[in-house]
Amino acid sequence: MIILKTLEEIELISRASQIVAECQKILIRELKPGMTTLDLDVLTETCIRDLGGIPAFKGYRNYPKSLCASLNNEVVHGIPSRRVLKDGDIIGLDVGAIVEGFYGDGAVTVSVGEVQPSIRKLIQVTHEALSKGLEQAVVGKRLSDISAAIQAHVEQHGFSVVRDFVGHGIGRQLHEEPQVPNYGKPGQGPRLKPGMALAIEPMVNMGGAGVKVLDDGWTAVTSDGSLSAHFEHTIAIEPAGPPRILTACN
Repeated sequence: MIILKTLEEIELISRASQIVAECQKILIRELKPGMTTLDLDVLTETCIRDLGGIPAFKGYRNYPKSLCASLNNEVVHGIPSRRVLKDGDIIGLDVGAIVEGFYGDGAVTVSVGEVQPSIRKLIQVTHEALSKGLEQAVVGKRLSDISAAIQAHVEQHGFSVVRDFVGHGIGRQLHEEPQVPNYGKPGQGPRLKPGMALAIEPMVNMGGAGVKVLDDGWTAVTSDGSLSAHFEHTIAIEPAGPPRILTACN
């Protein structure tokens, strides 16, 4: 069942989402070669708590950290460790926060130092795909209009959309109905209504769409070893006009 949120509930999701956005801004500013992903995790938890939130991921289904730090061929859910960031790496930074029982969730992929033009293109196209999906997140459209717009933009540029992981509703739970795939035909699924809160998150591989989960039970990597990028915004469907992007930096 899709739970429509009240204006008051949207504001709480927004507060959690703004903590996510602020922490991502700090992570991007501080990130540099020589750091470990564990350093980034400590920074994330400190930031979330200093801003009055609770880390959403830590302890969620026994996930051990506050940040998902997905490096190079890792698609999502990379567990922070003592791995050292090197010039030329890319890393997905997925952050979640809770405020008064409501969740915010967002992700960005950034380069560590200089990367090749083809890798910059992967990151750029994934970010653009998120924007294309958000353009469809308006009242009267159907859920799959978001999905189809993302898929079309990604495949137009020769990349692959991950199918094993999808976006989701968000609110009192981190993952609520509906699921929001990043692929599909337009004009299908429920109509978008005011009060829907969604986490839209394209995951895009440079090679094939296949992924596999490592023995840690969390880290998803590309099956062919190709690089992967991930962007995510938490949004609210507005009564008219474009969605309210709750994880946008103020």
